Amino acid sequence: MFRLLDRCSPRTKTVLVWIVLAVGFLLPLRGLLRSQGPPMEEGFMLVFPEEVLRGKIANDDFLHLYGPGSLWWLAATFKVFGTTLEVERLAALAQMVAVVGGVAGIARRWGRSLALICGGIALVIIVPPIGLTALAWVGAVGLGVCGIVAATESLRPGRTPDSARRHALYGGLLFGAALLFRADLVVAVGLAGLALWRVFDRPRRRALLGGTAIGVAPYLAHLLVAGPSNVFHGMVIEPVFDLRGGRRLPVPPSFTHLQGFLQKAGDFGREGKLPWPIPTLPASAQIALWFWTLLATALYVLAIAVRRQRRAPGSLRSATLLAVAMFGIGILPQALQRADSAHLAWVSCVPLAVLPIAIREHLEGRYGLSWTARRISLTAATPVVLFISFVIPRYILNTYADYSVQTFGRHRYAYEIERGDRRFYYGRAEVRDAAQLELIPAMDRVVRPGDSLIVGPTDFRRTPYSDAYLYYLYPELEVGTHYIEMDPGVANAEDSKIVDELAEADVLVLSSVWWDWIEPNDSAVSIDNGANEVVVSRYVCLGEYGLLPPEAPAPMDFLYQLWIRAELAESRGIETGNCDQGLAQTPFPAPGPE
Repeated sequence: MFRLLDRCSPRTKTVLVWIVLAVGFLLPLRGLLRSQGPPMEEGFMLVFPEEVLRGKIANDDFLHLYGPGSLWWLAATFKVFGTTLEVERLAALAQMVAVVGGVAGIARRWGRSLALICGGIALVIIVPPIGLTALAWVGAVGLGVCGIVAATESLRPGRTPDSARRHALYGGLLFGAALLFRADLVVAVGLAGLALWRVFDRPRRRALLGGTAIGVAPYLAHLLVAGPSNVFHGMVIEPVFDLRGGRRLPVPPSFTHLQGFLQKAGDFGREGKLPWPIPTLPASAQIALWFWTLLATALYVLAIAVRRQRRAPGSLRSATLLAVAMFGIGILPQALQRADSAHLAWVSCVPLAVLPIAIREHLEGRYGLSWTARRISLTAATPVVLFISFVIPRYILNTYADYSVQTFGRHRYAYEIERGDRRFYYGRAEVRDAAQLELIPAMDRVVRPGDSLIVGPTDFRRTPYSDAYLYYLYPELEVGTHYIEMDPGVANAEDSKIVDELAEADVLVLSSVWWDWIEPNDSAVSIDNGANEVVVSRYVCLGEYGLLPPEAPAPMDFLYQLWIRAELAESRGIETGNCDQGLAQTPFPAPGPE
């Protein structure tokens, strides 16, 4: 590949770099588009924007823990192209392209070889975690690293003062947009901005600050329509204080056992991945080593960046490396609060991807006169390639290869749930059969357009997760709850709105799919706020659907229950069924080990 580049013109070389990265996205794309999605996360990223299009407001009408930017972006995309799973997943792809493009743009300051290498590393890290799900974090990180590229362009030698100010303004606009997606990225954006502030002159500083202010200005509109109290509670109190105890995982992660439920469940019930030809460490050891390597990498990149800045203060390379190093430090809390493969990947796509740049800077100080730039770049990339290939392949290269072979129709394990022109992919055959063959036909017989629907657990004392994708399959129904996303310590809190909402809703779908959610955190805490009593007293059960596998450690043998408000069943002449109404007295599994 690199010899081919040597024979081409500079412009052709640049184009070839982007073509190779594009191929890196295209290889797994068909597999990603037809793979299983996380039922709650992808479910609410399909439902939230559609609710926005219906005039609903985040933080007021429904729980949303992050900035409104990602919802507005998806709502606009749905408005133009339609609300479909494919559109949402292509929007997620665009966010990943922003991450990879930003990292490659940063590395381009050290040559095309490093642009290809660092971009490729970012690609294989950011694609696998949960497939194509348009979560706000990935979009925010993509905007952030692109902001670094744009802002540092103002330091390129030969730029006119006007051109320099424009690029600083563009960088600020992208920083502001990143904060509009995820307000908690303020530390990373602030640190990167501080690194740039130190080397910018006054006009560039004003442009950077002005651009950022313009980028975050839509928050004023959100505060106005949602209300300052609702926004503060939804974006600060709930994610930082109410939710953290039920979602955090112990730090450092264990070398001997997995602690996150979804990883213990094997990627939503999957029994195994495409066989990896190289002997590997146990999954838990890979997670632990990844965690420690990420911390060391972020600190190493920062140390090299500080040394580079002292050696050549204010240069394009120095400012770029210091800004991205500070940004990498700023996003570390995402990995510290929950060290599972998804969160580690969402952070590693920056520090680990730019590690070859730092290693190259280190090597140039020793071998710069005797080694070619190409040799130094390839040597700098070798430790990262070896690490993701031999130490943590399960969650990066193995999964990337798995999606790639699915593109060609092999090793598929996703099962389609379809209603009308809407579809969702699930990773468990028994859940798909229960929903597609039993639950959906039963719902179609009894619901009417305009009915309000709540999807929740069979026991509202614990709300660790939900099958939110069902709201997406029923766009003609009203969402009957603030908690489309159900979180422990929030949806089941003593002051939760769920009790009043259950008293008003028309139809309930209760799921036992996530009954055995076990993690070493407060998600195991059972809170009796009276929600179960409302279900039993105000609703009648229409049936139970699906069968749990015989080995499932659950006291029930069904996957879904369908309930309808008693007076509504009577007025519509709906025949009721016989359901297990004693789940509120069922003991939950014990919390997992630390």
